[in-house]
Amino acid sequence: MTDALRPMTKQRLYEQVLDRLRAYVAEGGLGAGDRLPTERDLAQRLGVSRASVKQAIVVLEVQGLVEVRHGGGMYLVRDSLDVEPVERMVERRRRLPDVLEAREALETKLAELAAERRTEEDLAAMRSALAHMAKEIEDDGHGVEGDRLFHAAVTAAAHSSILAEFMRSIAGQIAESRTESLRQPHRPARSLAQHQAILDAITAGEPGRAAAAMRRHVRTVAKVRLLDWEPDGED
Repeated sequence: MTDALRPMTKQRLYEQVLDRLRAYVAEGGLGAGDRLPTERDLAQRLGVSRASVKQAIVVLEVQGLVEVRHGGGMYLVRDSLDVEPVERMVERRRRLPDVLEAREALETKLAELAAERRTEEDLAAMRSALAHMAKEIEDDGHGVEGDRLFHAAVTAAAHSSILAEFMRSIAGQIAESRTESLRQPHRPARSLAQHQAILDAITAGEPGRAAAAMRRHVRTVAKVRLLDWEPDGED
């Protein structure tokens, strides 16, 4: 049954706070690196509870738009606060655990098979992917394309047409989980190091070690702020 005619809901208070913050940044000409008012100051100026402000800040953190430094304030990461619609975030949060569960099951086996079946060409593709990711990170990117290339190379190295087909069938959801993970603070460099550990195990031809390295990596991917966010947790 369609969900299009579900009951109407009022805009959450923290969504209104997000709208005000977006306007504040745009009208003030603020950009990356600029400091935003404190949580207490925002609550007072907007006439809302600190809980509502906190929820808005969490949404901005989840989307990688601000960085909150403990004891040091809140800073813009980008030149605007182009916030993804909250309902879209809610939907991503709902399906992400299933995607991550599927990734762990599939990619752990793929890494194991890759350690048994990889060719020199496969290894060259994985090394090239990691070099690409390292360059992206060096250029202040998140390494998304290099990450995609590496996991694609591991899949190819497993030489399993059925598992490769399963991976293609959830490619869109995998891409979503990749982006979510790589925008976590300090995550790109950590993912690159974990990829190297996976490659080392595959190169050494050690299936158990490769599977364990991939499992650790996917479980790191699963540690994202989005899953800690409670969209209806406003007081």
